Amino acid sequence: MMKKLLFCFGLISLFTGCLKNTGSEQKCTYDPCGAKAPSSEIQALKDTLANHGITATEHCSGLFYAIEEQGTGVAPTACSIVTVKYKGTLPNGTVFDQTATDKTYTNYLSSLIRGWINGIPLIKTGGKIHLYIPPSLGYGNQQAGTIPANSILFFDVELVAVQ
Repeated sequence: MMKKLLFCFGLISLFTGCLKNTGSEQKCTYDPCGAKAPSSEIQALKDTLANHGITATEHCSGLFYAIEEQGTGVAPTACSIVTVKYKGTLPNGTVFDQTATDKTYTNYLSSLIRGWINGIPLIKTGGKIHLYIPPSLGYGNQQAGTIPANSILFFDVELVAVQ
């Protein structure tokens, strides 16, 4: 169910996040700094990370991340199709979604939450990243399945493949 939510809540980004040129050269244009989380959300996320003893880098959008492995393959763009393994938790440790050990999840990156659209391109195929996402770059003020409204989200993501 959460995979459907990741897909559904990201549809807006599908239509607004990526534009492809119609000429001979296909380019994906997306500004990862175009939407920034409010300063109150960024501060709440900073406080949460400090309380958990987590050191992470701040992205221009207000997302925080820590690269575990950079990877050596292809780096995705916001308009790539990505195949990942992931685990999503709330800061209290509650797991709200994850891929099964022997499974992967494939989708257009542009159709997922903005925190993923901004964070996953920071690594290459084979890479692993920890994403710490403020509410406005996640599901915002809407409850999404078992995720309460205005939730900070933690994701561990392994980028398996890029198309």
